[in-house]
Amino acid sequence: MKFPGLGLRLPECAWRRGSSWLLLAPLLTPPVPVITAPPCSLCPEGAHRFQWIRNLVPEFGISSSHVKVLSSPAEFYELLKVQIKTAKQRVVMASLYLGTGLLEQELVDCLEETLEKSLQAKGSSNLKVSILLDYTRGSRGRKNSRTMLIPLLQRFPEQVRVSLFHTPNLRGLLRLLIPERFNETIGLQHIKVYLFDDNVILSGANLSDLYFTNRQDRYVLLQDSPEIADFFTELVDAIGDVSLQLQRDDTVQMMEGMVHPYQGDKVAYCEIANRRVMEVINSARTRQELLHAKTFHSSQRGSSLLSQQGSQASGGLKTEPDTWIYPLIQMKPFGIQIDEMVTETLLTEAERDARIYLSTGYFNLTQAYMDLILGTRAEYRILLASPEVNGFFGAKGVAGAIPAAYVYIEHQFYSEVCYLHQQERVQLQEYSRAGWTFHAKGLWLYLAGSDLPCLTLIGSPNFGYRSVHRDLEAQVAIVTENKALQQQLHQEQEQLYLCSGVVSSSTFEQPNRYVKLWVKLVTPLIKNFF
Repeated sequence: MKFPGLGLRLPECAWRRGSSWLLLAPLLTPPVPVITAPPCSLCPEGAHRFQWIRNLVPEFGISSSHVKVLSSPAEFYELLKVQIKTAKQRVVMASLYLGTGLLEQELVDCLEETLEKSLQAKGSSNLKVSILLDYTRGSRGRKNSRTMLIPLLQRFPEQVRVSLFHTPNLRGLLRLLIPERFNETIGLQHIKVYLFDDNVILSGANLSDLYFTNRQDRYVLLQDSPEIADFFTELVDAIGDVSLQLQRDDTVQMMEGMVHPYQGDKVAYCEIANRRVMEVINSARTRQELLHAKTFHSSQRGSSLLSQQGSQASGGLKTEPDTWIYPLIQMKPFGIQIDEMVTETLLTEAERDARIYLSTGYFNLTQAYMDLILGTRAEYRILLASPEVNGFFGAKGVAGAIPAAYVYIEHQFYSEVCYLHQQERVQLQEYSRAGWTFHAKGLWLYLAGSDLPCLTLIGSPNFGYRSVHRDLEAQVAIVTENKALQQQLHQEQEQLYLCSGVVSSSTFEQPNRYVKLWVKLVTPLIKNFF
């Protein structure tokens, strides 16, 4: 079965051979993706109705007891430190950037301490540390992510790898003319995965003090999940291979024989990147299909197998999975759009009386997502940041107007909801919490008649234009039949939504919702960049 976006389509960058200024073309004609994924129907042989996703990506069946939902930045930060200190084989961290404060330095110190212990214990360490960040964000300012990590590279050159992804769309005159900070609007490495041996933390949070203290996000720990850990290790390695490698003297260079992202041929670079990432996805999918087949045949021989292996073997048999993990990758610059395809299908096929809770720190939905929400049958509760908890609130210069731009986008969407008389079915709610900012993103799906969610999406995408078209993104779909895990996810959703108020027409009459004329005029031109 062939699907568009799975390496069979010419990468987006392949048809942009001209000037870098052609990157601005999407502003004039933003594409509306076509839904081509298989229908979301109950598979006759499957345990749940979402098994069609495994036609696109690997399916990892696990026990719900291995899944833990975290609720606070402090809990996330403490878990990171504990996991680093106990890691024996691998630490893999993918983030937009690493901050430069005391809390971030403590993380680096934990890494150094763990690497040192590993060397002392064996003479030559088995522990490997791989860190993937964005080049432009990680290089901002004199003290930055690079300067934070160089001491580790200098002291442990054989164990530590720092990769800095540079979008192939920032090149030529565009790269020379766009200043620091603004150059980040062209495209970023936005994946957030934190992996320690066989434990994986999936989140939307970056490695920065705000995300450890008072910026609300989401965090899920998958414990003792070697196949999932292997997949994300290979994914980060693949992106790392097509990224710039940080050197001990703070220079960067590409791996030998690799095409340069902004100096080399753009089409060749994108094709190589597409091939590397799709190899990871397809090989993992093949492995999991073989594992499913083996497990199925083993279960057919269950009684004879037990009689041959005795009671000890029966004690060691794995329990049947009640939870399934599907990694969803979105890298439109490389022609990979799996996350977009799955998200659109979930929105399209959500039945009447189903409820979808959708959360984003930056409300700037793609036209396709907006059309699906307004045109389908499920109930929607969309959680977004009020202006005061927007991450750009109080920023200097032009960035300070970004919260007002989001208010304008929100008001336009709300007006459309009212025009279509959908206020009961589609409800906006604004997160508000004194002294905090809001960065939580994802989706919870409640089937018709159910008080608990059976599916959640969690990871880095914001459901906006940037997430779909510009940045490298990854999240997972977690599908579970286990009531205890469903209850955890429900409590997570309730805890976030309890800090919110329902948006009404009077919301936009408040003084703090006033949007200046120039912001209204500029927003349609720049909304695809933030």
